[in-house]
Order: sequence, then structure tokens, then C-alpha cells
Amino acid sequence: MAVEARIRELGSRHSALEDAIHEEMTRPAADDVRLKELKRQKLKLKEEMETLRARLH
Repeated sequence: MAVEARIRELGSRHSALEDAIHEEMTRPAADDVRLKELKRQKLKLKEEMETLRARLH
């Protein structure tokens, strides 16, 4: 089903953002603006995945 494939794709992107956030946070001089943007993107993906999952049920 196309919706399930989209959820998997978003999950992959969500995981990649999680890794990028972790990497940025472990840098000696973390960029707060970049961290904020990465977290915003991650939250947006999570919300989209939840919306799609709700449509499946």
C-alpha cells in the first residue's frame, strides 16, 4: 500500500534526522540554530507519520 510505503520513507528520514541531531549535540560548539531546525523537521515528520497511521485505521 502506498501509505505504508510513505510511512516507512518518513520513518527513515526521521531516523536520519535523529542521527544528525545527536551528531550536532556531541560537537564541541553545537549550532543552536541548526539543532532547532533539525528538531523542527523531525517533529514535522513525526506528525505526518501519525496522521498517515491514523488514516490506516
